[in-house]
Amino acid sequence: MKCYIGIDLGSTTTKAVVMDEKGEVLGRGITNSRSNYDTASRVAKLEAMISTRFTLFHRSLEGLAGLEGEGIDRLLDNLERHFRLELFLEQLNDLHQTCAANSDDLRYPGQKEKICASLDVVFNRLGQTLQKLFGPGVKRKSDFFRDLAGTEYMNIAEETAKELGTSFDTLINVYDKSIIEVENRPPNDDMEGKFLRALEQVLKEDAGLSVDADEVMKVIRDVLAIDLEETFVVGTGYGRVRLPFPKEHIRSEILCHGLGAHLMYPKTRTVLDIGGQDTKGIQVDDKGIVVNFQMNDRCAAGCGRYLGYIADEMNLGLHELGPMAMQATKTTRINSTCTVFAGAELRDRLAMGEKRENIMAGLHRAIILRAMSIISRSGGITDEFTFTGGVAKNEAAVKQLHELVKENYGDVKINIDPDSIYTGALGGAEFARRAVEEA
Repeated sequence: MKCYIGIDLGSTTTKAVVMDEKGEVLGRGITNSRSNYDTASRVAKLEAMISTRFTLFHRSLEGLAGLEGEGIDRLLDNLERHFRLELFLEQLNDLHQTCAANSDDLRYPGQKEKICASLDVVFNRLGQTLQKLFGPGVKRKSDFFRDLAGTEYMNIAEETAKELGTSFDTLINVYDKSIIEVENRPPNDDMEGKFLRALEQVLKEDAGLSVDADEVMKVIRDVLAIDLEETFVVGTGYGRVRLPFPKEHIRSEILCHGLGAHLMYPKTRTVLDIGGQDTKGIQVDDKGIVVNFQMNDRCAAGCGRYLGYIADEMNLGLHELGPMAMQATKTTRINSTCTVFAGAELRDRLAMGEKRENIMAGLHRAIILRAMSIISRSGGITDEFTFTGGVAKNEAAVKQLHELVKENYGDVKINIDPDSIYTGALGGAEFARRAVEEA
């Protein structure tokens, strides 16, 4: 089966989209970007291919008598839950073994046995705790392995160190060294086995299925037998020059985001993309071809990195900033959008007794004001307007955007797709498809 793939290597996340020869999206994948860009690219592509399998599973199961829409969704939700759990436990075991190997570091002479005994306790408790995140109906704040394992490791390691008299700093140092190695290793190649073992578990648990289990197993096996051919791959994004592709497979972020936004919303004429390191104001025509654009210059002020810095300053998770800003009773004026100066201003405002919620609202408004300036320089906003990038998922940023667009341009339709973070990868996949199908 022909597959056209777009990979958007961002500064914070790497995204991939798989498309068929007709231009239909089959799968999407995302991972946190690493210093090893090759690994980030490979993992995002693997995730998109896994997502593609689930799309094909759904299509094939629709033909089975006795298995209606809700039944298919429940079956596949449970299949993905068990599949993800096996992937996670495999990576957790890898982390355990890597930590044990790194405990032999020369900085810890004669401590290997004690450290390993503590690690055995830590990872046993960690496995028991984190498996619950893959229970029925449980929503995880993140699917990134580091996010899931990191916080709980810190908590459990601290408790275990006190109980067993092990150095907590040593357990953290071993983890910090090991997590990078583990993240840069892909899962083993037995994907088909993981899918089938997960399905066996689902079929044992789900007594309510009104379809023959052998028929379901056959459908899944048939889909797994389909060869997903990487017909053409296009790379884009902040780190595109580091992607392992020849130059003819690379497209600029501007072109990919413009085309991706057009594919999502064909009437789009203005695109705003706020990524981790830059903000782009893009004007496109009725075919998604870029006719003008502007980007921020010199630094990452007003981008995702800016929010990440503020989150660190306030000892909060990045996902907590938007909801906190939404609780504001007023919007504190923030004068600086420079990342470093904003941190100093943040501390000054807190010292003066300003509420964190109001400061957060002001910071989000400062970000969007900077973005509006970039859009203005690109040609302003015309109907329709599409907001893309990771910041488009931040409800406080979206609120400020709606207010400022209305103030400056009146009633303009604003499009924000739930999958907007994949816009660049979507444009890349379409460029890949056109390179072959329209050549």
